[in-house]
Amino acid sequence: MRLDLVPRGRRSALSAALSPALAFLAAVLVGGIAVALMGVSPAAAFTVYFVAPLSDLWSLQEIALKAAPLALIATGLAFCYRANLWNIGAEGQFVVGGLAGGIIAIATHGTEGATFWILPAMLLTGTLAGLAYAMIPALLRVKLGVSEILTSLMLVYVAELLLDYMARGPLRDPAGYNFPQSVTFDDAARLPYLMEGDTLHAGVLVALAAVLLAALVLGRSLFGFEMRLVGASPRAARFAGFGEARLTLMAFAISGGAAGLAGIVEVAGKIGQLQPTISPGYGFTAIIVAFLGRLSPVGILLAALVIAVTTIGGEAAQIDLRLPLDLTRAFQGLLLGLVLAADVFTRFKVRLVPGAAR
Repeated sequence: MRLDLVPRGRRSALSAALSPALAFLAAVLVGGIAVALMGVSPAAAFTVYFVAPLSDLWSLQEIALKAAPLALIATGLAFCYRANLWNIGAEGQFVVGGLAGGIIAIATHGTEGATFWILPAMLLTGTLAGLAYAMIPALLRVKLGVSEILTSLMLVYVAELLLDYMARGPLRDPAGYNFPQSVTFDDAARLPYLMEGDTLHAGVLVALAAVLLAALVLGRSLFGFEMRLVGASPRAARFAGFGEARLTLMAFAISGGAAGLAGIVEVAGKIGQLQPTISPGYGFTAIIVAFLGRLSPVGILLAALVIAVTTIGGEAAQIDLRLPLDLTRAFQGLLLGLVLAADVFTRFKVRLVPGAAR
């Protein structure tokens, strides 16, 4: 006997909408059981994880600040994944974007006179740096057939070590008491706050604009159709005259540019200086966000908010309930697995076939 997956035909809009919700409820149920086995009330954990972050203004702002880079990176990754290309190195592109844009802020530190150009130059430089860094695995795939999974992943560590060296060496603040960090950026090199006295900055608007633009491109343009066709049927795409090499370079350029932009937004917004570490793993978490959002820009935005809520709640649960932070990461991974499983079972039905397993 063997198990076969048989297509169900056209999936209804209701099942497509309900499957992620049911997957989330299943993940909460499994998480509640795990918390109970640790001796903590599931009701108390649910309150801390999901209710408390939504009931406080400061927490809501932190959710938006954490969701913005996740949504921005994941939206860029969606272009690659829709074309069946695997950019696993968004973390490195994020770091390189933050580093390159941050160098502009450090080089212009203390500049007098007209400074309106500094922030746009930082954003542009960070975007182009992330794009250029993503071109390395893209060109290796197109020209030499090297797996983009391995090259993009290995380049993450190169970027992190480069940032560590620069923050501890050439870019270190000489008046910083030997701490491994750069000077604090001038106001002209910082993203403006949306509300006086709060932490919410304009990077959130950048992420929203990117999501809207990506939704228009993927849903209403020939380029978006090419991406879907190449991912679904590369042979049909070749017959249609779509160049796989060109789409590979363009997809990696978009994903790398989005990750680089997210990097400089984080540095010019929340952090305000270069440090040996500028990312808590946004580039890797964004992979989960992209698939939780089903590679749809609007879905990605919602998934980024969910992941941000669980992250803020997990930090609070670590303090209030003494639950390990790794439990939050396990929950996020479980949620991804259940969402993907729900997608499989709404698209296919399982059939037992007599005979030896293949």
